[in-house]
Amino acid sequence: MGTHGSLTKAGKVRSLTPKIDPLPKPPTNPKKRNRANFKKRIIQGRRPGQFRGRF
Repeated sequence: MGTHGSLTKAGKVRSLTPKIDPLPKPPTNPKKRNRANFKKRIIQGRRPGQFRGRF
């Protein structure tokens, strides 16, 4: 079974990458946020979680 990278770098790459601060985001309007959540959950039928496959 092959590997995608050398095992000597396992767990070390994240600490070597430079830290970049996130860009400031303006606070969202609660009405817009609730509407976006409604579209995402009810209309599009997305379920919570990382895997969005069909069961």
